[in-house]
Amino acid sequence: MRLILASSSPRRQELLSQLGLKFEVIKPEIDESRREGEDLLGYVRRLSREKAEAVVLVLNNSPALIISADTIVILAADTIGVDEGGDLLGKPADAADARRMLRRLRGRAHKVITAFTLYHCGERPQVITRHARTVVHMRDFSDAEIDAYIATGDPLDKAGAYAIQNEGFHPVARIEGSYSNVVGLPVDEVKTALGEIGFVSSF
Repeated sequence: MRLILASSSPRRQELLSQLGLKFEVIKPEIDESRREGEDLLGYVRRLSREKAEAVVLVLNNSPALIISADTIVILAADTIGVDEGGDLLGKPADAADARRMLRRLRGRAHKVITAFTLYHCGERPQVITRHARTVVHMRDFSDAEIDAYIATGDPLDKAGAYAIQNEGFHPVARIEGSYSNVVGLPVDEVKTALGEIGFVSSF
């Protein structure tokens, strides 16, 4: 079966490759604006579905299995509870925005939610949309560490302005939940969904 990743994210490509999956990459083109009154969980789940649907249109409904995903970082309004009522931290606009985000995150907990959609297109389409949550506790890094990290350019294309896997900055003290979810794709949940949809793979 033709397997397509509807994402240009190198992190998601690496995670799928680690599963031993052979796949193609098609970057979806959609409007990622949040709708008025849309809650954050609904927002990220909708984006994952719309990315898959955009690739379906490109393929003209020819048989294929499409995997799409979207990840958001949510900083709660207080330092104790983490919920979908907090602030959405997307990709920073520039170095100053990345610095602002990292200062807000340090020494605090936040939530990372990744929604993914499996879209099996063909005569009998099947669609699965799910999400995973991980609570991430950041260490209390210094302003100097933030500046050095920003100088590498790494945070500028990351939601929340950081990569959990960055060995030089190592921003995270501990997590509660899936590590791969924070990287950009909850691998265990994706494997389960692939099995449910009848995808035969090497794992």
